[in-house]
Amino acid sequence: MAHHITPRTRMRLLATASLVTAGALALAGCSGGSGQEAESGDSLKLWHFEGANSAMGIAWDQAIKTFEEETGATVTFEEKSFEQIRSTSSQVLNSDEAPDIMEYNKGNATAGLLASQGLLTDISSAVDEYGWADKLAPSLQTTAKYSEDGVMGSGAWYGIPNYGEFVTVYYNKDMFAAAGLEIPTSYDELVDVMDAFVAQGVTPLAEAGLEYPLGQLWYQLALSKADRQWVNDYQLYENPVDWQGEAVSYATDTVKEYVDKGYISKDVSGVKAEDAGVSFINGTAPIFVSGSWWYGRFVDEISGFDFGIFPFPDSDLSLGSSGNLWVVPENAKNKELAYKFIDITMRPEIQALIGNNGGLPVAAQESDITDPKSLELIQAFNAVNEKDGLSFYPDWPTPTFYDTIVAQLQELVNGTKSPADVQQALGDEYESYASDFR
Repeated sequence: MAHHITPRTRMRLLATASLVTAGALALAGCSGGSGQEAESGDSLKLWHFEGANSAMGIAWDQAIKTFEEETGATVTFEEKSFEQIRSTSSQVLNSDEAPDIMEYNKGNATAGLLASQGLLTDISSAVDEYGWADKLAPSLQTTAKYSEDGVMGSGAWYGIPNYGEFVTVYYNKDMFAAAGLEIPTSYDELVDVMDAFVAQGVTPLAEAGLEYPLGQLWYQLALSKADRQWVNDYQLYENPVDWQGEAVSYATDTVKEYVDKGYISKDVSGVKAEDAGVSFINGTAPIFVSGSWWYGRFVDEISGFDFGIFPFPDSDLSLGSSGNLWVVPENAKNKELAYKFIDITMRPEIQALIGNNGGLPVAAQESDITDPKSLELIQAFNAVNEKDGLSFYPDWPTPTFYDTIVAQLQELVNGTKSPADVQQALGDEYESYASDFR
């Protein structure tokens, strides 16, 4: 699909650089690092924002050690937060302060925007040289390639992911057993499970309307009535999206129904993602529909019960994508060293570290995963990939869509807007941006 970028679009892209929102805000973290500079040519200046005890933080720390041992170069790892990188990237990358390699959020409004501005290196030749494409499933490659307009899915390679993420259904095994309930294998059975908990005076779904989780549930409901072409239309602007059509209408009506039936708290519009996650951790809510980024924390912090996961019933499509990308700024001073570091993070031993610490490696061998709880998550992710089910996130199509989805769904659950009016408002913003790319 070829696109011509209009002057109006280019102006909008530049103007919205500082407004970029993230589909995986829960991944934001802060890492410690060294501030000592080595001589250019002997050092690799690296930025990332993963926590030191996260799966990626642990694996990348080992990758740094391996890199230094094998190359003799020094890695200068600078402490950055997710928000620092998000809010200053355009300005920093356009200067001589740019790092040689950094972690950056994937999607049209983030990596695609920087690529369209000429701030990221086209790494296609390195992809060929190192054979990285062979290690990435097609849906994982989607977020690594961008057109001249910054639209993902085609064009040159501008990044490499070495982990993945997806949204699944977490459940409290002990609460299910106590209620005599089993894992639902159909959507009707899921409704029966939620009805059973409501009858016991339990609100079944941990949910948050002040941040991303409610929007993710809304999109998962839409995906359950959609197909791959609908995803391509919504995310890649291949064809117009019908904002009053079956998939969107079902999702919006069902979220409202969930509140009315007591599946979700009536106070959901004031609840943050952290609060929703904690309500699952402390055993208040038996079900939580959210991302794999919670998994390692649940393993660490849940002590009073056993938890498990199951796919959202009767849906071949799931939210998810590659994780964030390793990108090489156009102004990087040591691009070849950056490629060498990326390659080390794709090695089986580094991938296994991601996998054995609660992350989702993109190129690990299952036989290298020794932790049974980690293997459960990886096998679930692989099952989604095997049917090409990863369908990205609802807020990706426009730079400000995240805030709009949150605000509109708050109005929906508060009863201040009808489902049709919410869909109209979402569609108006979506079309004001997406129409420039068709």
